[in-house]
Amino acid sequence: MISIKNVRKIFPSKHGLLIAVDEVNLEIKKGEIFGIIGYSGAGKSTLIRMLNGLEIPTDGSVTVAGREISKIKGSELRQARQEISMIFQHFNLLWSRTVSENIAFPLEIAGVKAPERKKRVAELIQLVGLEGREDAYPSQLSGGQKQRVGIARALANNPKVLLCDEATSALDPQTTDSILDLLVDINKKLGLTIVLITHEMHVIRKICHRVAVMENGRIVELGQVLDVFKNPNQPITKRFVQQVTEPEETKETIEHLLERYHSGSIVKLTFIGDSAEQPLITHLIRHHHVTVNILQGKISQTQSGSYGTLFIHIDGDQAEISKAIEYIRSQKVGVEVVTGE
Repeated sequence: MISIKNVRKIFPSKHGLLIAVDEVNLEIKKGEIFGIIGYSGAGKSTLIRMLNGLEIPTDGSVTVAGREISKIKGSELRQARQEISMIFQHFNLLWSRTVSENIAFPLEIAGVKAPERKKRVAELIQLVGLEGREDAYPSQLSGGQKQRVGIARALANNPKVLLCDEATSALDPQTTDSILDLLVDINKKLGLTIVLITHEMHVIRKICHRVAVMENGRIVELGQVLDVFKNPNQPITKRFVQQVTEPEETKETIEHLLERYHSGSIVKLTFIGDSAEQPLITHLIRHHHVTVNILQGKISQTQSGSYGTLFIHIDGDQAEISKAIEYIRSQKVGVEVVTGE
């Protein structure tokens, strides 16, 4: 569906040439929800803007739905853009138009006749859950409702690809989750290919099938989301994964516990897929002469399965602690001894 080959984007600046995107190669499948994550300045916004021709690569090629976007211009590019829609962080709605009129706008531009526009708008309002708000203006809507209007408008011309540029960054956590659930629903119902950029690993974890991690214009890590959670290779990827698996307060908690526990071992366990649902602690206590205290834990769901982390304190005879840790490893659970042993 999307092919990015040897793409570079260079901007002139007062300090010389700025390489925003540097030798990026990507293949995104039809019907996939693909995430691109990186901090500010990583190049992700420039990369996604090349998918609909808002930016032209300095080198390389960008092909979307069979068209080489990096080479076409004029009417051919406008036609291609009807198949590549985009939603934005700040919604970009027309404030003088109602919900229905905002959604109808791209249909008007495409020359769709009024009866067909009205029918399509009604379908989209139902799809995004805005029944009863058809005649409201953007100023009368919540942030989540505005983004739903943006999504409905983006879907008006039945695109093949939906680009999401930090689409949930301006929303609170609960509203973010509702918008992400809507995107998953749309992906399943319409078979739509979705490419999103974000700096939040929670967004990637919740809806993406695969993820590319960008740093300094390059893709430094690429893979299935669950695989990246299981085995992040790059330091930047590890930081992103920790956003979800180890909240900010975890470090403080562990430092406090290190002061409190002077014997035994504090161990971080990592669970993937089915292993996240097994009664590991019960078996550990039954089969080994140790005491186990659960300190902190979290299980997250990805599109491919569960991922969880659990911090425990194991105390007892040192030999028994070692046996207990080896038992945990034998259960295909990741083990990191934070202190002790």
